[in-house]
Amino acid sequence: MLLTSGKPFHDYVDVENATVDRTIFSDQAIYDAELERIFARAWNFMCHESQIPRPGDFLLNFIGEESVIATRDKKGELQVLLNSCRHRGNAVCRAEQGNARSFLCTYHGWTYGLDGKLIGVPGYKDFYHEQLDKSQWGLVSAAKVASYKGWVFATMDPEAPDLEEYLGPVGRIGIDLCASRGDMIAVEGVQKNIIGCNWKLAVDNLFDYYHVAITHASAFMTEFMPGRNAARRAAGQNPMNHRVLLGDYGHAIGGPKVPQEEWDAIGLEDTGPINEEWRKGPVAQEALGEAASALRGQPNIWPNLWLTGGGSQFSLRLPKGPHATEIWWFTFVDKNQPPEMQALRAKLSTRAFGPAGMLEQEDGENWDQSTRATRGPIARRYPLNYQMNLRRGEPTITEQGVPYIDAAINEHGQLWTYLAWAEWMDAESWADLKANRTPTPRAPF
Repeated sequence: MLLTSGKPFHDYVDVENATVDRTIFSDQAIYDAELERIFARAWNFMCHESQIPRPGDFLLNFIGEESVIATRDKKGELQVLLNSCRHRGNAVCRAEQGNARSFLCTYHGWTYGLDGKLIGVPGYKDFYHEQLDKSQWGLVSAAKVASYKGWVFATMDPEAPDLEEYLGPVGRIGIDLCASRGDMIAVEGVQKNIIGCNWKLAVDNLFDYYHVAITHASAFMTEFMPGRNAARRAAGQNPMNHRVLLGDYGHAIGGPKVPQEEWDAIGLEDTGPINEEWRKGPVAQEALGEAASALRGQPNIWPNLWLTGGGSQFSLRLPKGPHATEIWWFTFVDKNQPPEMQALRAKLSTRAFGPAGMLEQEDGENWDQSTRATRGPIARRYPLNYQMNLRRGEPTITEQGVPYIDAAINEHGQLWTYLAWAEWMDAESWADLKANRTPTPRAPF
């Protein structure tokens, strides 16, 4: 795909020299193309099944900037519907979450069933003379809806591969890092706030342990996470002991591993709400395997779903123009834990990330300033640098065929993300993307 500048998107990402053109973070035309080329055809995270357990339960979410309703129809089947009446486009659902028997447009009263079918039209006999074909005017439905271990995704593109193929081993491991901890359910409510940054910079940051000791120095001085050694956390949890997994279509996981002395101690004592004993259980061992059973790093499920290293929070980075991102935080607990332990887990999660989170308040300032500095014509002459550990990442391939790279703190995850971005943006179709995407690394990256 070419913009009016005449440049393919690969020209904005120089993988050989590991630099990224700043234009991609603030150009309106590029942003508009992202909504079509990435969000309109990717699998997007919608909700967790525990948030919509009964027929009629719903939760509003977004695919790109378009509002969608994730719900269960009368048969209990998962549905994702575009929140736009087919008559004049008005929203048919205004509440963020709840239970409904149908969806009513408040403009002219067109009414839709939980499966999206048009079931009621005021004046159908007198005004439309019973000639409106209601079967053709239902809500726009997602082309595919599927759940992986309770996490619900949808794609609007019928040519997209099935969800498990799309996730691949790395995407599935990303979700398994939470799902393997127990019988996980979502805590009531989703925390939301808007930060003045481009959505890609918020994604970029999740792999970044280079910033921790500087950006979060003040947060760790407060010892806001009891039971953790602040000095070790500030150093990136052993900065010389990191692992990166790079997956198809842009999925990636990067960050520290559990130090050997901690791994040996797992199961010997109760660590309360941050108990790591699950790692040695058969469920985790089978799901995570050699590549990830001791991984404490943070996954990004392409394009914009982040799982924190603590495993109890998921975050969506929802684009709201090239210069703004709405951040959503979902918190998960094991439903078999005592209520007081669940409450403590949720409390500790809120202290770290979200509008009141010690870490995200500091991160947000950086993302805002970085986005501002991509707008000027002078700044745009100079690319951003992603050269840390470049071509020094020697992949190890597991028996399951999952490549991982062991290294010190690095920028492999970020560079892989921008390479995937360019491939998605240049691909004319899903067939094109499948045929021309870069294989997961088998040589130094």
